[in-house]
Amino acid sequence: MTVVSDIAVAPRDRLNHARALHWVLAAALGLACLVNLQVGATDVTLSSVLAKLAQGETLSQIERVVLFDIRLPRLAMGILVGAALAVSGAAMQGLFRNPLADPGIVGVGAGAGLGAILAIVLGALLPVWMIDRAGNHLVPFAAFLGGWISTILLYRVSTRHGRTSVATMLLAGIALGALAGALSGILVYIADDRQLRDLTFWGLGSLAGASWAKVLSAAPLILLSIGTAVMLGRGLNGLALGEATAAHIGINVQRMKSVAILAVAGATGAAVAVSGGIGFIGIVVPHLLRLASGPDHRTLLLNSALLGATLLILADVIARVVIAPAELPIGIVTAVLGAPVFLWILLKRRGLVEL
Repeated sequence: MTVVSDIAVAPRDRLNHARALHWVLAAALGLACLVNLQVGATDVTLSSVLAKLAQGETLSQIERVVLFDIRLPRLAMGILVGAALAVSGAAMQGLFRNPLADPGIVGVGAGAGLGAILAIVLGALLPVWMIDRAGNHLVPFAAFLGGWISTILLYRVSTRHGRTSVATMLLAGIALGALAGALSGILVYIADDRQLRDLTFWGLGSLAGASWAKVLSAAPLILLSIGTAVMLGRGLNGLALGEATAAHIGINVQRMKSVAILAVAGATGAAVAVSGGIGFIGIVVPHLLRLASGPDHRTLLLNSALLGATLLILADVIARVVIAPAELPIGIVTAVLGAPVFLWILLKRRGLVEL
């Protein structure tokens, strides 16, 4: 049987336009990286460091620490987290055929939040040797573990006789999210003042705790998950016609669902574990790209990674400079910027605005 390879994709000129957009977004990401390294609460800038190196001068201890131990790992983490959230959002929207879907719909966010809260509030009850060995990685590890457990539970609930129901997954995700929220509320109620500050800071999201150790721990899973999701582009295009039609043209729908869910869980779980809760990247970025270049997932997923990384590291710049030398949680910045854009998209889709 001949498999129709270009089902539910954009016309050829639009596909070429979307592929050309790769280079535009890659250039924008490079420019955003330069801005991110240039700006900060201190007077150390990328241009001054490069000028010193070009003249053969030795960098001061402060310059080395600020650039190589603070800003570079923070930049790397921002790129990874932004790409992970945006690609996960695009994959979820394609899988559920719903433009309002985001990574939280599979329960990763709620489960990761519950895991982090458990570690913050009850972590002191763990054996001393376990606390010493975990160190600063206790909360990220607990968040990642909580996200994966919630995803596995959701997958088991929504899968019967080898078939995963997307509708059941949606409803079960809402139920598990509500349960995780209730348990988190109980833990917040019994937390002390110091723990409440930690909970608030983690819940709003931040890249302030970035380090090379965290980047290296999260990068393999995030990159593997993003690469896996990008390879699902053609299958998600076929799924837009419905599961029956997708199966008829040769797509293994059940395997694609399973792989997509695991990829989203891996990318989002690792991202949330190292950065906390950051909203709107996963839901706004795919929308913007569909308006710019169409819905073809073969290009949408990769473009989402590039644009998501760019927007998050620019949001990090705003978070660092708007009230310098203090900084805002990056989740506040993405919400302030993302909510109006999302509202504009909704109004535009309903024909209530023209621009």
